[in-house]
Amino acid sequence: MDTAIIREIKPKDNIEVATVIRKVLVDLGVPKVGTAYADKALDHMYENYNVPRATYFVIEHKSRIIGCAGVAQLENYDDTVCELQKMYFLEEARGRGLGAKMMEICLERARHFGFEKCYLETMPYMEAAQKLYIKSGFEYLDKPMGDTGHFSCPVWMLKSL
Repeated sequence: MDTAIIREIKPKDNIEVATVIRKVLVDLGVPKVGTAYADKALDHMYENYNVPRATYFVIEHKSRIIGCAGVAQLENYDDTVCELQKMYFLEEARGRGLGAKMMEICLERARHFGFEKCYLETMPYMEAAQKLYIKSGFEYLDKPMGDTGHFSCPVWMLKSL
């Protein structure tokens, strides 16, 4: 996987990114309602992250996108809190340290944007992801923050940047 590169999303990536995210969600058995699967933004990721204080990255390997993640202002919340959004990896990208590298890049960009905290939501059975989040300094919360629209994601975490 040493030939994999992490780069910012380009307009031409929209279809492939949406396909990767939906495939991962289906493979993991995530509900299609109340999760990222139903987000209208999925088909227009470049445009949705081409705004101030937001960015989205892809992992490209052999001219294919195998993973992605981004950060943006947490909806309907204090402007010092961002959200780690839509961090998904195809099976071939997992277990190779790419998640930790992607996390590092996203959090560094969040700091650059001036955010003080980073929030995320996930599913209880996404244990490998939660291990990465904890290793990266995220801590569990008792209730959600902001208004992500992901009512089917009952695990909430926060990290001070």
